[in-house]
Amino acid sequence: MKKRILVVNGGGDCPGLNAVIRAIVKRASQENNWEIVGSIEAYNGVLNEPMELKILDEKTVSGIHVKGGTIIKTTNIGGPLAWPIKEKDGSWSFVDRSDELIRKLQYHNFEAVISIGGDGSHKISQVLYEKGCNIVAVPKTIDNDLLATDYTFGFQTAVEIATDAIDKLVTTAESHNRLIILEVMGRDTGWIALHSAIAGGAEICLIPEIPYDLDIIIEKINSRISMGRGFAIIVIAEGAKQKDGILTGKKSETIGYENFRLGGVAITLQEELKKKGVEAQIRTTTLGHLQRGGIPNAFDRILATQFGVKAFEMVLDKKYGEMVAYRHPNIVSVPIKEAIAKYHLVEPQSDMIKTAKGIGICMGDE
Repeated sequence: MKKRILVVNGGGDCPGLNAVIRAIVKRASQENNWEIVGSIEAYNGVLNEPMELKILDEKTVSGIHVKGGTIIKTTNIGGPLAWPIKEKDGSWSFVDRSDELIRKLQYHNFEAVISIGGDGSHKISQVLYEKGCNIVAVPKTIDNDLLATDYTFGFQTAVEIATDAIDKLVTTAESHNRLIILEVMGRDTGWIALHSAIAGGAEICLIPEIPYDLDIIIEKINSRISMGRGFAIIVIAEGAKQKDGILTGKKSETIGYENFRLGGVAITLQEELKKKGVEAQIRTTTLGHLQRGGIPNAFDRILATQFGVKAFEMVLDKKYGEMVAYRHPNIVSVPIKEAIAKYHLVEPQSDMIKTAKGIGICMGDE
């Protein structure tokens, strides 16, 4: 009987997911008696009745490394620890189905689970591991906010998309003497904003780790725009906020989605600047899910492939409860518990911040 591995995608989609899946399958094909199975929409594929599973063989994964998204779908709603149940009165409750999940995995002879996800997904991975599930984690997030790995796949592609947007916005901002605010993803960390601001030559970069002073931003704007002439680009992460300010967004109305839904920080900043008397024409652009979509770049394809190969080999070595990680120049494994202990934040005194300030980018703090 073949040994079976279940592959799961959890959380948001991300460029490079398919490359991980392909690498797992291709590496497994070099060993005897292994079958790789995908669960449709994270653990839903196992918990749904009937189950929704997909056999992943070399024919199935042929050529998918160049495609965005994931052939086994994903979801960031609910999950085995908080499965949404609609009551007769129309209200919703949540039940823990993790024990049931593990029993089903055992019944269907799954040797191990390879879970590809971000911080939220791997909090689930850690709980399942502690309950006895043989699980290996693969880090996935465009925000690059998982601790214990230098980079997560998908991040570099998101940065390229944001940088391309800045390149395009510069030409229209210069043509019209405008101030343009670009909102990028980054709930708790400002990696995408910071990298794209440096690469694209933005004048101002605002990130969650450094609450900004509006007067300092206005001073920078005034140094760029005088008598209606000049232009400036501001890159702002969705989780950025003023000193003593609050996050911009609203409570999610989606059942089973727990995060505060961020969005609108660019428009909020535009309104704040106008109230403060900034006379320049201001326009805003929100990249949103454009950052998640499309073809992964070469870096992310390679990193995702390395992660997939390493994840399968961790199953061979029974390194359960661990996550694949990139520690330049090596691909290693670290305890999942370590990876989710806290966010991988941009340090305000880091070399990257010093680089940004060294080329004149205002971070809103000085």
